[in-house]
Amino acid sequence: MGDYRIERDSMGEMKVPADRYWGAQTQRSYQNFRIGTERMPLEIIHAFGVLKRAAAMANHRLGRLDDARFQAVCAACDEVTAHKLDDHFPLVVWQTGSGTQSNMNVNEVVANRGNELAGERLLHPNDHVNMSQSSNDTFPTAMHIAAAVEIEDRLFPALDALTATLRRLEAENADVVKSGRTHLQDAVPITLGQEVSGWRASLERDRTMLEAALPGLHELALGGTAVGTGLNAPAGFAEEVARAVSELTGKDFVTAPNKFHALTSKDELVFAHGGLKALAADLMKIANDVRWLASGPRCGLGEIRIPENEPGSSIMPGKVNPTQCEAVTMVAVQVMANDTAVGMAASQGNFELNVFMPVCIYNFLQSVRLLADCMDSFNDNCAAGITADREKCRHNLHNSLMLVTALNPYIGYDNAAKTAKLAHRENISLKDACVKLGFLTPEKFDEVFHPEEMV
Repeated sequence: MGDYRIERDSMGEMKVPADRYWGAQTQRSYQNFRIGTERMPLEIIHAFGVLKRAAAMANHRLGRLDDARFQAVCAACDEVTAHKLDDHFPLVVWQTGSGTQSNMNVNEVVANRGNELAGERLLHPNDHVNMSQSSNDTFPTAMHIAAAVEIEDRLFPALDALTATLRRLEAENADVVKSGRTHLQDAVPITLGQEVSGWRASLERDRTMLEAALPGLHELALGGTAVGTGLNAPAGFAEEVARAVSELTGKDFVTAPNKFHALTSKDELVFAHGGLKALAADLMKIANDVRWLASGPRCGLGEIRIPENEPGSSIMPGKVNPTQCEAVTMVAVQVMANDTAVGMAASQGNFELNVFMPVCIYNFLQSVRLLADCMDSFNDNCAAGITADREKCRHNLHNSLMLVTALNPYIGYDNAAKTAKLAHRENISLKDACVKLGFLTPEKFDEVFHPEEMV
């Protein structure tokens, strides 16, 4: 190590890079857990900045933290939440399962930066920044803050934008009648607007399910300290700190009614991630529908056109692929896999603490991040530019044998089936087949057969 300073903790001295605000405990974790490249998500770090400031506000209001230390903590926390200190949080996900070392990383950075801003050594990472707290209640609190904020402020805007695009496409294509499809086979007619309405309604329902998960995420473990009893936290701290978090975020956070549950159970995150998985499943369906409907350009369905964004092949000149759809479907697979990790991690609450929290929230936040980003990308680079190929829709509609369903009331199911089979076998129209079999006259067929009215 080049330039360094000496930091001390309860285990002794550690050499810490001179240009970093972290201390001995962070350095120990940094050296002892060289596992993977997955760093603790910055969303968690910023949530910690919020909760440490909120804890300082609560301790100050309750008379436990003096004015000078309160101001120093707040000043440093404001820099954490403003992304100014991101480089000072180097720890990986694969550390202690309680997230203790990341809690201490934040405590040390806030203390050292706060002291620097104050121009004197006012703050101790444990005694002041971590006052009335434990890693066991701060980390699950940071998890809930980060999860709620990212869903509300990052995922919902992307979801709403894509929903609005689909609502526009639904209206624009309300008069485009096309062949429906079930089991990947031709079915009775549908309008393109009706088809898109199914996509739009799916996203709206996913939002509703995620909204139902938010109240659980708004409950905070802070105030439970080490095992849920609230040891070393003053009376009223839990309620006061939840109120402060609400002030800082503008969201309705409350103290969890049972801290023993809040420390050991992660069921709220499992429930919320179920909503994320549902969204992923619907996005998989929508993206697959779009790329099937746009398949071609000559040998596929070709009922819609999507934007051509980049060359699709290094060997086939002129080929263009539905790349945005492919990205969405890959994200959906990742989110579905993350759901397994979140659920398994949440099941590991032994006695008074869950010790799979870093991997749980890492996967949760990755799902939110990927879903939000892929919806923005898909909306901007694909969905917004979708147009109907009206002629192709009309051709496929009138070439569909399942239009024969409209004849059921006039010639019966069995005769309609014979009509469809003859038309397919001899490659003739339904009208010619129906007349050839003697089921209807040409005039009667024209009178009752109107595909555009079958929707």
